[in-house]
Amino acid sequence: DVQLQASGGGLVQAGGSLRLSCAGSGFDLEDYAIGWFRQAPGKEREGVPYIITSDGTIEYANSVKGRFTISSDNAKNTVYLQMNSLKPEDTGVYYCAADPLPSRWSLMQQGYLEAWGRGTAVTVSS
Repeated sequence: DVQLQASGGGLVQAGGSLRLSCAGSGFDLEDYAIGWFRQAPGKEREGVPYIITSDGTIEYANSVKGRFTISSDNAKNTVYLQMNSLKPEDTGVYYCAADPLPSRWSLMQQGYLEAWGRGTAVTVSS
């Protein structure tokens, strides 16, 4: 079974940084696309960044471009999300998700994907 576990969330002041990790098991990272999503209370789920490690494809939501960086360590089957210059509007529960290749970010953002991981909460105070 494809399993994902997100970790690294916490409470941080505006302007601060956090690094989230998404550890995968039951699959080979190179055969999948990994996306990070977030959901704030009362708001719709938002796709944040997306990575295909096998060909280096990366896409970011406009709301996080220049502040967030997605990366991977295939040896550890783990994807990271470095979040800098955090804003209160970045607050939410962050989830990672996996979809087997070929994958399209537009479809993943609509929920067409194979597996979700448990989320990790991020709170940015002003």
